Amino acid sequence: MSDKATQDSGLGTQDCFAWPVRVYYEDTDSGGVVYYANYLKFMERARTEWLRDQGFEQTELLRDHSIIFVVREVHIEYLRPAMFNDLLTVTVNFHQAGRSWIELDQTAEHPENGVLVRARVKVVCVNGQTFKPVQIPAPVRERIERIS
Repeated sequence: MSDKATQDSGLGTQDCFAWPVRVYYEDTDSGGVVYYANYLKFMERARTEWLRDQGFEQTELLRDHSIIFVVREVHIEYLRPAMFNDLLTVTVNFHQAGRSWIELDQTAEHPENGVLVRARVKVVCVNGQTFKPVQIPAPVRERIERIS
């Protein structure tokens, strides 16, 4: 876990949000290591929990603002493998935001082996019906601006 992730008694800090992920057998490939695509699932879970930690439930954003966040881009680097039963920490750090998008830096970290995977993820705010980009709602934008 990164030092920033441990600054708070909870899971999140102003700079970094950390979410624990246990590696299950179903997450591994025939070589016994985490299948590469599963890191994207781990990161999705952490982003969902990060958003919740900021005070926003995705179901409520859809209901109240008719928006959802969808992944547009992922740049990912695999540095070391994780194995069955490892307890990882997946982090989320705000990088930057535009009118309708947010870029986040994410890692999957092992307590002894350090950063295993790192990624930059761009999510876009879209209308829940048309899936066309829309402006991030003011309450979400204001909260993000406070942590940036």
